[in-house]
Amino acid sequence: MVGEVRSVLTRPQSPARPPSAPGGWLLLLVGLVAFGVALGGYVIYMVGHAKGYTMDPVDLNVYRSGGLIVRHIRPYYDPHLASPLYDWVGYGNLHLPFTYTPFAGLAFALVSLVPYQLCLKLSIAVDLVSVLAAVWVTLGALGYRRIVVRAGATLLGAATVLWTEPVLRTIYLGQINLVLLALVLWDLCQPDTAKSRWWKGFATGIAAGIKLTPLIFIPYLLIARKFRQAALALAGFVVSVLLGFVILPGDSHKWWFGGLFAQSGRTGFVGWAGNQSLDGLITRLAGSIAAGHAAWIVLAVLVGVGGVIAAGLLDRKGHAMLGLMMAALTGLLVSPISWDHHWVWIVPGAIVAAHYAVQAWRRTARRTAIACGLLAVAIVAWFGAWPTKFFHVTPPNLGTDSLGLLWIPKNTNPSWYQWYGDQRWFPEYHWHGLALIWGNAFILAGLAMFGVLLAVSLLLPAARKDHDDEPGRDSAGQRGDLRLPAA
Repeated sequence: MVGEVRSVLTRPQSPARPPSAPGGWLLLLVGLVAFGVALGGYVIYMVGHAKGYTMDPVDLNVYRSGGLIVRHIRPYYDPHLASPLYDWVGYGNLHLPFTYTPFAGLAFALVSLVPYQLCLKLSIAVDLVSVLAAVWVTLGALGYRRIVVRAGATLLGAATVLWTEPVLRTIYLGQINLVLLALVLWDLCQPDTAKSRWWKGFATGIAAGIKLTPLIFIPYLLIARKFRQAALALAGFVVSVLLGFVILPGDSHKWWFGGLFAQSGRTGFVGWAGNQSLDGLITRLAGSIAAGHAAWIVLAVLVGVGGVIAAGLLDRKGHAMLGLMMAALTGLLVSPISWDHHWVWIVPGAIVAAHYAVQAWRRTARRTAIACGLLAVAIVAWFGAWPTKFFHVTPPNLGTDSLGLLWIPKNTNPSWYQWYGDQRWFPEYHWHGLALIWGNAFILAGLAMFGVLLAVSLLLPAARKDHDDEPGRDSAGQRGDLRLPAA
């Protein structure tokens, strides 16, 4: 098995024959049918249920409200407040506050220009396009060059990951996770050697200016010895911060110097089932937020340092996509808040696993192919969106149907934390048996994958990096041979 893995992770001496044209067109046809079925099923699902059942865009409403405040639109904007954006009472009965950066408020000001009903439809359309874009870019980074093959694989891959809980949850809430995912992937999957892509990394910094979690890619780029890209990512982030201070000085001062950026509790109950981070896991096991805080800091530092180093090693050993996945996974683990919809990084993760399965099968490494194939299937199934009634449980709080395994156990009503503060009687503190597995499904899967990628980063031999994204033809005279990056 070890020999098979090594053979899969190493470029063969003679390139395999590229797929034939008929096979590529067949893949395209299969992809069109699969995506049509997946998308058609989603449309039928939405039409067949009440609007509040399939979409409760609370996050989109927070975005729009923040944008209206930036534009000084009343009653959202109160000119008597020193920080109108962060002193705002919040959206809805739960008084959900604006928890993003001042620069994000500037971006959402553009969103608030769109009429509300049109904005709802555009939110769904943009998310679907973002899924397709994320898969397309991932395949390109893995070496897929033939347009027909890449288009067919994109449609087939998007159809597979569409019905996963993080993706549908992002659409359900009107979140921006899929947009940021596609933006970071597009930016960091640009060819390293192309002079025309000198700006590689800057868009990742802009994404970090909206949500801080993409900052994890800066140390990853440094360890991967991509110093220019790391510098541009930092520059993009600094530009976003400066723009916030220029246009929203009061809000920016409170966000950065008032410590709002570090107050994870502003977004909700850290121990809630929806928080699938190390902080959430430790809080639930410890029985209170305060009891688990010190342990989380220690573990987050260890996982953060180890994960970033492993991501850099994977990249330097020729497996850029594995390195990128490891960096993203590390960010999800160490972030104080990683809501279930933040785990949209399973979209490229499942595609990468399926890619390695295909490569192993083509090289007759059957056991490795089966293992990678099962991993891809497991990712989609474990993170799948399952009907709530399938579990025969009481409908969970914040959501009604097509939810993930983590919603099986009883969980806290989000409003309770606002009303009563952290209480020992919250359901998450009393999980036992299988509830501990189901309720921590995403974070446990993430820890398992973290261990696998950490081991791979250490066991792979150091070798010359030879990217498939470099221009030119392979030795067979064919562009677009589907190959693994070299190790």
